[in-house]
Amino acid sequence: MEGISWADIDADEQRTIAMLGAGFSAKFCDAVALLTLARLDLVKGSRLTPVGDQLRRAAILQQLAA
Repeated sequence: MEGISWADIDADEQRTIAMLGAGFSAKFCDAVALLTLARLDLVKGSRLTPVGDQLRRAAILQQLAA
């Protein structure tokens, strides 16, 4: 995951991370985005990995600081 930023992932992947972080079921997320995020080790099963959650939190903090 090192070196991956919020801007490196596309809108569907960003939306998927946001939805999973908010507690939505993976069945409501884009299937291709889930597969891509799993390959990047940001999602495992239907949950964010600690790295995926860290990326989500960093994106939120960056938005709040802007």
